[in-house]
Amino acid sequence: MKRPFFLCLALCTLAGCLTSCHDEEFLTEKPKYFYTLDNVFSTSGQVDLALVSCYSQVRNYYSLSSDGKRHLLAWRGSNGTDMFDITTIRKSLQFNNYGNLTPETGDYYTLFTDWYKLIASANLALYGAGLEDIQWDSEEARRYAVAQAHFFRAYAYRNLAEEFGGVPVVTELTTAPRFDFVRQTRLETYQFAIDELEAILPDLPLTPPERGRIVRGAAQHNLVQLYIDKGVVLEAEGRQEEAQEAYLTAIHYGDEVIDGGTFHLMTDRFGTRAKEGPVYYYDYTPDENGELRQDRTYASAGVHIAGNVFWDLFQMGNQNYADGNYEAVWTIEVDYEANLNKDGNSRLNFSRSFGPCFRDILPNDLAGLTPDVGGRGVTWIMPTAYTRDEIWSGQWGNDLRNSEACLRRTFLGNVPTSRYYGKVIPWSLIYRQGNSNRDAVDAAYTQCFPISCKTHLDSYIDDATGGNRTYIYRDDYAIRLSETILLRAEAKWRSGDLQGAAADINLIRRRAKCSHLVGSDEVGLELILDERARELMYEEIRWNTLLRMGGTVAVDRIREYAYWDDPRSSSMKTFNLWPIPQTVIDTNKDAKIEQNEGWY
Repeated sequence: MKRPFFLCLALCTLAGCLTSCHDEEFLTEKPKYFYTLDNVFSTSGQVDLALVSCYSQVRNYYSLSSDGKRHLLAWRGSNGTDMFDITTIRKSLQFNNYGNLTPETGDYYTLFTDWYKLIASANLALYGAGLEDIQWDSEEARRYAVAQAHFFRAYAYRNLAEEFGGVPVVTELTTAPRFDFVRQTRLETYQFAIDELEAILPDLPLTPPERGRIVRGAAQHNLVQLYIDKGVVLEAEGRQEEAQEAYLTAIHYGDEVIDGGTFHLMTDRFGTRAKEGPVYYYDYTPDENGELRQDRTYASAGVHIAGNVFWDLFQMGNQNYADGNYEAVWTIEVDYEANLNKDGNSRLNFSRSFGPCFRDILPNDLAGLTPDVGGRGVTWIMPTAYTRDEIWSGQWGNDLRNSEACLRRTFLGNVPTSRYYGKVIPWSLIYRQGNSNRDAVDAAYTQCFPISCKTHLDSYIDDATGGNRTYIYRDDYAIRLSETILLRAEAKWRSGDLQGAAADINLIRRRAKCSHLVGSDEVGLELILDERARELMYEEIRWNTLLRMGGTVAVDRIREYAYWDDPRSSSMKTFNLWPIPQTVIDTNKDAKIEQNEGWY
């Protein structure tokens, strides 16, 4: 069993322990369990607990396992973008109906404050690491602790700047109420994150000393993205020469990660199931002993599914650098036993959130919660036509990432009385084509869709402990090398190196064994966004991608590809940032914070 990195979560985060109290008698008693800045840190291990809190917070954001996850469906799930939209049964959660979305929308406030919670935890760790009486095993260990805290602070500010623009930069613990925070510009916020990351590069290891820990490549990857972000802002301000310098610096940091010898794309089968392909059983009738019969597979029904290297990337036990996956730059650690015994959030809430719900649409043909239908999907969000079909049309379809193993489109009837039992169910039936009831067609299309190997497995390890196939317990990627390559391709395109951009995109496409390789004449923003969708579906934070592009890229693509017509209505706002939450503006009474353009 891997070391349970997140087992050592505190009963509450150390930041939460720094409470204040105005009861003088209580303060006089000085109880041993009351923590203040004066006594919360006495060992380096306690500083590491503050860092573990940072890792845990990010893990919860990525895994969709924290409380009140509606806002994470927008952030992590990319709800409301060109790639994902909402289902008929979740219309109240629509994140692209701008007649309803305002600066007072709670999801914006929760996302905004989540990043400041991470900043507070990072600042707390920095405070502890700076105490003179803390004993460390070595100066190297202390510097690594400091570097990790700076990384998380920079990471939070990058996200804030991409999503909300310029924000107040807080570098110290705030122990008393403040109402005078001053907003920096977007460029200043990006620059702060850049400075943070560049300063810590020498103190970060090349490979993770422990699973899930930050490495130099993770900081360099973020620098690639930040310098592109910086260049986009500079270009918008007419500062072309400085923008070009930023793009070239982004390419430099991309070279460090991609060509530095530590990471490389996995091009051959590897890992725990290198000699296998996925197996989906459709006969779950108990035998005479009460055991589930698993004697029929797609293969025996004439549908053969072959495994491939892209599928390998998302199988249990294959995500970490220590396990031989050399394109894993930063992973989110998930531990099944930790979830059962200590944590409760060490899991990926993917089958439920990203899973289709065939049982609602075809209860007489595709029923149950078994792996062949995707487990206990309740369709919080669904892929748009762009994501499930358009990016794979024509010459783009011959691609391992579009294979049956990776994006499963074939479903066999699993109800014994069905005329399709053991046979392929046509999508015309699933989608209710020809049905004159528009509501029924909408329900079918939004609740039924291909299943990704990134969000579902062909078996669930929690079956033995009463699980209902809601969660998967596989580590996840925060940074995979392929995204670094696509960022470098974007930087090259922006700098005018179309041939270099095409070469980078083709690194990805060659690994996917695509029949079509792109030429320099095809490279543009649309191609880059399409290739990101093909490679990083269910991985990238699509809102950040669209918003950081500036201009009208986000609204244009949402208007074009959203399933529902609301974004195409006259109420569609024109924006390239989310709004500053109105609560933040109202409570900062001693200094004015301006609202982002386009929001009212």
